Amino acid sequence: MACLPWLVGKTCEVQLLSDCLCSPSVSCCQAVCKMAFNELTSTAVRLYDEWIKDADPRTSNWLLMSNPVPQTIIIASYIYFVWSLGPRLMENRKPFDLKQVLIVYNFSLVGLSLYMCYEFLMSGWATGYSFGCDIVDYSNSPQAMRMAWTCWLYYFSKFIEMLDTVFFVLRKKNSQVTFLHVYHHSIMPFTWWFGVKFAPGGLGTFHALLNCIVHVIMYTYYGVSAMGPAYHKYLWWKKYLTTIQLIQFVIVTSHIGQYFFMKDCPYQYPVFVYIIGLYGLVFLMLFLHFWYHAYTKGKRLPKVLQNGNGLHREKAE
Repeated sequence: MACLPWLVGKTCEVQLLSDCLCSPSVSCCQAVCKMAFNELTSTAVRLYDEWIKDADPRTSNWLLMSNPVPQTIIIASYIYFVWSLGPRLMENRKPFDLKQVLIVYNFSLVGLSLYMCYEFLMSGWATGYSFGCDIVDYSNSPQAMRMAWTCWLYYFSKFIEMLDTVFFVLRKKNSQVTFLHVYHHSIMPFTWWFGVKFAPGGLGTFHALLNCIVHVIMYTYYGVSAMGPAYHKYLWWKKYLTTIQLIQFVIVTSHIGQYFFMKDCPYQYPVFVYIIGLYGLVFLMLFLHFWYHAYTKGKRLPKVLQNGNGLHREKAE
């Protein structure tokens, strides 16, 4: 008989809780914790199953798209390496000379970014999208599949770009492994998994097209810079890189913000509108903060400022 009479006849779990309240012990606490954990786990699984049933079946079997666990492991490993393991491994080692690797890497990303620009344009942004209320086409038409595949390619490219930070660590450029840099390289693939999983197309992909255009400019700069001092005379435009990035986030925020002024826009996943809008605003503020300290207060680049130039040393997009 339970000491809490109103629990008589209830489930075993409730009866167990009653017994533990009446006669608390270590074993009882462990049992209750296990019971609570099992309940939490089953609830999470149930919610996940309910949520995932609305995913786009076209992308479900693509690399890294079955569930978010693989990418979460990759991102967590990346953060651990660039902020902890990598610096400790390099502490008593000389920086690696990666000049040739960086040249190939940066110009390869220029080519990849150009290719993704072309694919985004040909799969929608230059072939029918209005730059207004553009919904996702979930059909299996060639153009809809082309857009979905381009979204996946853009998502996958974010893992390749993590090498930016890895190269910083291997070259012992730890001052460039900033919060802004690591946050960007971590949050982009994580959020884009959900984009490819649920809404690979439509107005939510405009910022990806714009980001690819900016990357063509950025990685061209980094590629030429890696070629050595003899080529630095061709980088007179380097001081405009941060400005270009700021303009990017202003355009992204403005484009996605128009959604809130549309009377009837049947975009299938409005949650992504909020995420992209928040993304644009957060990065706009972070880059303005960087701009202020680097160029206005002069804390980041005093030598360059003395020569009247701005040098974009923040390796983030």
